[in-house]
Amino acid sequence: MADKKPNPVDIHVGSRVRLRRMLLGMSQERLGNSMGLTFQQVQKYEKGVNRIGASRLFHISKILDVPVQFFFEEAPFAGETGSTPGMAKADSEGFILEFLNSREGLELNRAFVKIGDGKVRKSVVDLVRALGPDVSAA
Repeated sequence: MADKKPNPVDIHVGSRVRLRRMLLGMSQERLGNSMGLTFQQVQKYEKGVNRIGASRLFHISKILDVPVQFFFEEAPFAGETGSTPGMAKADSEGFILEFLNSREGLELNRAFVKIGDGKVRKSVVDLVRALGPDVSAA
């Protein structure tokens, strides 16, 4: 039993908690304090090591100002480890979530949404495209 792996749904829900918390700029400590938990417990929830109970998930949804359904969006079906079969879109959405869960992705997203001028935003997108490999040929 020591090698028991977390359920993929628990991992997904935890990653969505982390994503939303980070998008709000909230620390694990602050989230934990508002729930009467330690930041270590929040870490375990975010990694899917500890399962989040229904009432606690409801409380988290209120603190993070999202509906409970937010935590289950794009979740793998019970018993599956990947995305829905035949749904290529799910892989790209998984990549986006993974990117937004990274420190660089979060910083880039926060900085980008602060750009008020649409032309400047388009220029930033064009710059990033020019710096990366050409994926249009794929």
